[in-house]
Amino acid sequence: MSRARHSILLAALLSLALLSPAATRASSAAPEPPGIEVEKHLPTCEELLAAKALHGDGHGEGHSPSPAEVIFHHVSDSHALEFESPISAGHITVDFKQLLCEKTGWNGVVHLGSLELDLTPTKHLFFMWVAAIALFVLLWRARPKEGQLVPKGGTNFVELLVLFVRDEIARKSIPMPQADRSVPYLCTAFFFILSINVLGLIPYMATASGNIAVTAGLALVTFGFTQVAGIRAAGLGGYLKHLTGGVDWWLWPIMIPVEFIGLFTKPFALTIRLFANMVAGHIVIYFLIALIFMVTAFFIPISVGLAFAIYLLELFVSVVQAYVFTMLSSVFIGFGVAMGHHGHEAGEHAAQDAEHSSDSKVHHHP
Repeated sequence: MSRARHSILLAALLSLALLSPAATRASSAAPEPPGIEVEKHLPTCEELLAAKALHGDGHGEGHSPSPAEVIFHHVSDSHALEFESPISAGHITVDFKQLLCEKTGWNGVVHLGSLELDLTPTKHLFFMWVAAIALFVLLWRARPKEGQLVPKGGTNFVELLVLFVRDEIARKSIPMPQADRSVPYLCTAFFFILSINVLGLIPYMATASGNIAVTAGLALVTFGFTQVAGIRAAGLGGYLKHLTGGVDWWLWPIMIPVEFIGLFTKPFALTIRLFANMVAGHIVIYFLIALIFMVTAFFIPISVGLAFAIYLLELFVSVVQAYVFTMLSSVFIGFGVAMGHHGHEAGEHAAQDAEHSSDSKVHHHP
């Protein structure tokens, strides 16, 4: 129990380190004006601060955005956190890029040859940090006290979830002993995805799992874990042999590309499933609220009632998607491990057949 919890904390921070470049790269490029070819160039600190002094907070006056623009502005990623007032048009904006320029004089861009890599934090990355810190604090407070034999309160709840992941997900999908080795990562994925999903349902916060770069990063971690588990179970030779599909050599040019592509369909499914489910629910909630302004004020009770019902459904979906991602990751890891076990079983059967064959020859020798 203690080992699994410590692994959760370490792997959560590792996941953030792996995901942060993907999340920032996905949102760093600004849209180009239609019909105009603009050289891709990330603004320097001087350009950013000059634009801020000229245009204030950067929001144009007199432009009334459409409901679609408002909805996609809230569900998409950006370098700014916005805290809007529910009773007026005013809002407070925290722009990470401008803040970085003002405090450090660096615009967050790293040059790798001709490539510009923007490492400026985004709101999705910021709330992943918030989720990781909250997860660390909650699990630290829920740790068993010294001399405590019977878990109580938060400790009992966390242990219940860890045992559920171990007994109902890992051990039912992955052969032993690799199942218990996979529990720390599976617990990490479950708790981390659950925390960022639920965090996005709190007002003024954002759902990091609604960023396809984040879900792709999580899926790639599962992909790497799956390949390592398969190689450990079957060996490198057995792993490569599995890519032939067990067919005759003259079919390898067809089978190997098919098997290779099949390796990437699993992380692709994990990426799209989590991303689409989380984004769709938030868009529906925003659209139901937008109906107040699109139809009439008398529609307010119906709109708010429907939005509240979808909100409760989203709470359920947040838990379900964390479970589904963890369960599918476990199944994919189990496929990789079973590949090696099948090879060992085939080798054992071949050895047994050879032994029986030799015994029969000895007994029937004249």
